[in-house]
Amino acid sequence: MLQQEADCLFCRIVRGEIPARIVYRNDHVLAFRDITPVAPQHLLIIPVKHIASLNDLCPEDEAIAGHILLAASVVADIEGIRESGYRLVFNTGKDSLQSVLHIHAHLIGGERMGWPPFPGAAALHG
Repeated sequence: MLQQEADCLFCRIVRGEIPARIVYRNDHVLAFRDITPVAPQHLLIIPVKHIASLNDLCPEDEAIAGHILLAASVVADIEGIRESGYRLVFNTGKDSLQSVLHIHAHLIGGERMGWPPFPGAAALHG
């Protein structure tokens, strides 16, 4: 049985207790639309297993990290932005504004991005 937390928002989405607009799912990851998008395509890719942050990854989680990265290309293809480009962002810790303690990658695209990515007020959180 996969490790999950009873009160984790994303674990509850994985279990189907909270509705989400799911775009992609396999045995390892789940991708769904962000409820506060910062771009035309803004999805979250999460592991099915609960891992609080990148700092909590263990060597035995190497495959899970790989599944998240591989899913990004699949989800970008589903969204029609694989060729035009997208950004994949992981927030870790309070200074990055990580508000849900469950690893998640923000897949953002559908428009031309600038650099630095988010000057001024933080536009991306979670």
